[in-house]
Amino acid sequence: MDVIERELTDPWEGVLVAPARGSDIGVLVLAGSSGRVDRERARILADQGMAALSIRWFGGPGQPPGICEIPLETFTAAVDFLQANGAERIAILGFSKGAEAALLTAVHDPRVDVVIALSPTSRVWCNVGPGRDGAHRPYRSSWTWREQAIPFIPLDVAWTPAEPGSGPVAIRGWYERSELTFAHLLPAAEIPVDKARADLLLVAGGDDAMWPSVPFAEQLARRRRSAGTTVRLVARHDAGHRPRLPGESPASASPRFLYGGTPEADALLGAAAWPHILSMLRDG
Repeated sequence: MDVIERELTDPWEGVLVAPARGSDIGVLVLAGSSGRVDRERARILADQGMAALSIRWFGGPGQPPGICEIPLETFTAAVDFLQANGAERIAILGFSKGAEAALLTAVHDPRVDVVIALSPTSRVWCNVGPGRDGAHRPYRSSWTWREQAIPFIPLDVAWTPAEPGSGPVAIRGWYERSELTFAHLLPAAEIPVDKARADLLLVAGGDDAMWPSVPFAEQLARRRRSAGTTVRLVARHDAGHRPRLPGESPASASPRFLYGGTPEADALLGAAAWPHILSMLRDG
């Protein structure tokens, strides 16, 4: 399929990849805590006949340097952009922290028809990195809506990794311990996906070493089902934090973090999710 790539610089850095003939399906693609523009994933979706917009949502010009009090209006503005470019069906495909943003955006913006959350969380977490003031702590929310911070769970600063030495670490236990330490904050920080109009697809690996995405996904699914709203959950016990969709290159190793899974299992999870992703994007 012939596609056209359009580079963006305002109001955010990004790329719009769309079929040359156009599309009435618009997908906002959000990377995780890198905040990067995910060109590869946008191109794969465009090859399937969709207009895919991927943006840098922090760390760019005029943006906070870290994931700290990021306005959800960043993402509703992207919905505006997709609609202005002809999209009638709006989806957000987010990974990790990008999935957290996608879920929250759908809660607050009824124009979102579909959310595809890869390695999601069921709760709002604290900032990752500094805000505009350069301060990492005290912890603050990752997100705001209408200039108000969204309730969040901080991380327990007393946690230490199990891995010895100075190599990459698994931080799943940090999130699990923080849930126990700050149990009294959990109810206010739950992402109320039962209030979102959007259809929801959750994709998670049981060997996720970054955070417990399968338990998080199961919590989200229960929340949806208790409200009588739709949800699909695709999981694989041996996959890690980074599912790879068909056509995507394997994720590179990190010097800082362990992600769990294997390249083979992560690709198999992405392959299992792919037909559900296409079905939901195209016709619900």
